[in-house]
Amino acid sequence: MSGGGPEFAARPLPGSLPVFPLPSVLLLPRGRLPLNIFEPRYLAMVDDALAGNRLVGMIQPTDPEPSGKAPALYKTGCVGRITSFAEDGPRYLITLTGVCRFDIADELATIRGYRMVMPDWTPYQADLVEQPSAGVDRARLLEGLKAFFKLSGITADWPSIETTPDERLVTSLAMICPFGTAEKQALLQAADLGERSRILTSLVEMAVLDHGSGRNDGARH
Repeated sequence: MSGGGPEFAARPLPGSLPVFPLPSVLLLPRGRLPLNIFEPRYLAMVDDALAGNRLVGMIQPTDPEPSGKAPALYKTGCVGRITSFAEDGPRYLITLTGVCRFDIADELATIRGYRMVMPDWTPYQADLVEQPSAGVDRARLLEGLKAFFKLSGITADWPSIETTPDERLVTSLAMICPFGTAEKQALLQAADLGERSRILTSLVEMAVLDHGSGRNDGARH
């Protein structure tokens, strides 16, 4: 679920950005996120993105069950480039490949029903290149992951997982594991790959402990 390449770093990042608010959905740099688009305002958003720079910002609402059409948003999101597109009747099936995180500097006037923001890219320039593996305790992560997948009924290709490079592994797991909105946001806002790996490992281990103690709360949804 990760990909991309140096070509993303060579393209300028825009001064305005459409955003797609979705709770418990995480996009990270070089991660690949498939999306099923069907709401008219987001169909319009994809049309406009395809006609322009193909960039869409993924961001979470602070309330995972917002009642209004313009819920409050977390400050930090991640932009992705549309790298695959298909039509399925009234729906669009797209894949976003993560490019760089951003902070919302300001929200702009609504265009065609979807939301636009002014992004601040300054804190996240390091996102444009692959991250070093410093601080990744791979053995501990995989140990916790095996117990977590078993409890969750998730089938995994362990030979492939064990040979996947650290950044791709942590990125893919952070995006696909069924954590809640706050946990996904913590993974997004991690300062570097080592911190993201530590947060991911802690979430996995806590989920296993919660299951063993009979608790149903925590990072699952």
